[in-house]
Amino acid sequence: MRKKKVLFLCTGNSARSQMAEGLLRHHAGDRFEALSAGLEPRGVNPLAVKVMQEVGIDISGQTSKGIDRFLGKETIHYAVFVCANAEENCPVTYGLALNRLSWRMEDPAAFEGTEEKKLVRFREARDELDRRIREWLAEMDEEDP
Repeated sequence: MRKKKVLFLCTGNSARSQMAEGLLRHHAGDRFEALSAGLEPRGVNPLAVKVMQEVGIDISGQTSKGIDRFLGKETIHYAVFVCANAEENCPVTYGLALNRLSWRMEDPAAFEGTEEKKLVRFREARDELDRRIREWLAEMDEEDP
């Protein structure tokens, strides 16, 4: 059986979507192929890499990708939008995904402050994504035992 593809989307594909990709791969990489992309890829944020390492997940090898890499080229089973901008501006011409989920949350990379205060925001985002992914996986188990 082929793994279902889950594509996490945000504007820059630098923080939220990258962390979500790593978390899903960690929790259910045997069941799902975790992917991420952005409308305007900016490179993986080093603070995202750092907070993921804190929980034993290495995303340092992930790269920032544009949505055009997937549009009309692959069957995406679930598109998970982690920001409003991506959800509102993602092209739907090619029917991006079979299922769309909205997990809008603040961008930790947009927060201004000291590095320690930024890290707090990144940790909050990581933990929120982890919670949502675990809940979604539990729902998936109930639907398809």
